[in-house]
Amino acid sequence: MKDAAVVCRELRCGEAVDVRYWAAFGQGSGEIWIHDVYCRGSELTLNNCSSQGKHNCDHVNDAGVICSGQNLRLTAGPQRCSGRVEVLHGGSWYTVCDADFDQQDAEVVCRELGCGIPVEVLGSAAFGRGEGQVWTEELQCRGNESEITFCPTSSSLKHSNCSHYNDVGLICSGEVS
Repeated sequence: MKDAAVVCRELRCGEAVDVRYWAAFGQGSGEIWIHDVYCRGSELTLNNCSSQGKHNCDHVNDAGVICSGQNLRLTAGPQRCSGRVEVLHGGSWYTVCDADFDQQDAEVVCRELGCGIPVEVLGSAAFGRGEGQVWTEELQCRGNESEITFCPTSSSLKHSNCSHYNDVGLICSGEVS
């Protein structure tokens, strides 16, 4: 699963859900790229993981990965590029607290979703209160990250009191072609 986590991250497909073996999605063709991959799970690309140079396998041994899909969404808004900010973590969607959610965080969210630039950050559950859990980590994006998973986070005492009354909303400029 650590290898799969790196693959899903590199492909920007959310979190790793499952690993499949023995060419479960069909056999590939051509040369086999790498063999016996070992990732710690924190690498940005599969190329950063260690692997065996020589291999003795063929395409019946091809591995497959199932990813969760995008790990970020805007919900309950009037258009695709506006709504309540939600993050996928551990198979569950979490709303994001409006405490400390700033312009740099908004820039990364809009960019990752292909929604242009931020127009307005709205607090106090402007797009309605979400369900489930509230994300308790403080996002500390610099604004130039390509996706939210690359932003540093830290625990925040401000977030310990967050509830769905504090769900952050975001309006982005719109889709970028």
